[in-house]
Amino acid sequence: MGAAIIQKIIKNNTGINAKAGDIVTVNVDRVMIHDIFIPFVASKFEEMGFTKIWNPDKAVLIYDHLVPASQVDDTRHFRIGNEFVEKYGMKNIHRADGICHQLMTEAGYVKPGDVVFGTDSHTTTYGCVGAFSSGIGYTEMASILGTGTLWIKVPETIKVNITGKLPNNVMAKDIILRLIGDLGADGATYKALEFTGDTVVNMTVASRMSMSNMAVEAGAKCALFSPDEKTAEYCNIKLTDKERSLVGDSDAQYCQVINYRAEDFVPVMACPSNVDNVKPVSELAGKEIDQVFIGSCTNGRLEDLMAAAEILKGKHVAPFVKLIVTPASRTIYRQAVENGTMAILAEAGAIITHPSCGLCCGRTGGILTDGETVVATNNRNFLGRMGTSKVQIYLASPKSAAIAAVTGKITVPEL
Repeated sequence: MGAAIIQKIIKNNTGINAKAGDIVTVNVDRVMIHDIFIPFVASKFEEMGFTKIWNPDKAVLIYDHLVPASQVDDTRHFRIGNEFVEKYGMKNIHRADGICHQLMTEAGYVKPGDVVFGTDSHTTTYGCVGAFSSGIGYTEMASILGTGTLWIKVPETIKVNITGKLPNNVMAKDIILRLIGDLGADGATYKALEFTGDTVVNMTVASRMSMSNMAVEAGAKCALFSPDEKTAEYCNIKLTDKERSLVGDSDAQYCQVINYRAEDFVPVMACPSNVDNVKPVSELAGKEIDQVFIGSCTNGRLEDLMAAAEILKGKHVAPFVKLIVTPASRTIYRQAVENGTMAILAEAGAIITHPSCGLCCGRTGGILTDGETVVATNNRNFLGRMGTSKVQIYLASPKSAAIAAVTGKITVPEL
C-alpha cells in the first residue's frame, strides 16, 4: 500500500510507517508563538517546571495581532514576551515585521518536509511548501518548548485533484472557498487535504498559501502541496530526493477523492456569517457595501495586491466606500512600492496600513459597526469578527474585492 504525503513526512520524521489513526510522537522542527498567546505560553511553561527551551533557535516569536497596540492591555503581551525572550535566549523575534504565517515561510523558518506547530489555527498555511503544520493551544506549545516533541494522531487524507486552466477572473481564493462550501465547515475535521493536478502545479506558491491557509475552515488538521521547483526557489533551497518524494502515491489510501475542472470555477464569496455559506458572486451582485479590506495572511501577498491594482488602475474607490489595504509583511510592502503597485492603490483612494493582522481579527485599522457591510479577503466572517455582531462580512478574492471597491457594490470581476 502506498502512502499519502502526510504519512511520508511522518515516516521521514520518526522512522515509523504510520497509517491513518495511529498515535505517534513527532520531533518538532519549528514552533511559532504569536503575541496574543505568549503570556499564556510563558505562564504554562514555568508552571510545568521547565527551566530551558529545548532548542531556542527553533522557536519564533512574532508580534503581529496586537500591533500597533489598540488596547491598554496589549502592551502587557509585549512586556511578557520580551521578558520570556531574554530569560530563555530566544533569537528569532519579529516585532511588527508582518503577519506570522507570512513571515514563517518568507523568512525561511519552514522548509519542505518540516513538522511545525504554531499558536494560531491558520498555521496550516505552511503546507504550501510541503510542511506538516498545524495550530495548537498554549498548553501544547509550552510542552513542545520544554521537550521538542508532541504526540499526534495521523490524519486521514482527502485528495483534491484540480485539472485545467482557471478563468481569468478566478483566483486561488475562489477555489478554496468553493471547496469549503462543498465540504462544509466540518467536512475535513482532523484530516489532511492533499492538493494535486496540473492546475495546482501551475499555481504560484502565494496561491498555494491562500489555499492551505483556509484549509482549517473546513476543519482540516493540515493542507499539503508537493514541493517543486517553485517551492525550491521560494525557500531558496535545492530540493533533496527526500523532499521530491513528498508526492502522494497512486496506490495511497484516501478517505475521499474530490475532482474539479478548473474551467468550472467561478468567482464566489462566503456570505454572512459562516465560511461555508458560499455562493457565486453573480447571485450576490448589486449588494451595496460600505468597506473593502484587502490583506491578511490569506490574501495580503504581492500577487494579491497586484491583482487588485490591475482592476483599480485609472479608477477610484466609489464615494462613501472605504478601501483598506494591509500588506502581509514589510517585504511585500517594499516590493509593492518598488513595482508601482502601491502608487496605483493610493491614487485609487486606498487607505494603506502597516503590515499586521489588523482588521482581520477586529483590531486596528477599520472596524465596522451595526448595519455595515464589508467585502474582505481574509479567512473568517464570523459574527463580531470585524466589528459588532451586526456587521455583514463577505469573504472574497482580491479581484472580487477590488471591483466591489470601485462600484460600491458586489460585482462580478470582468474576465
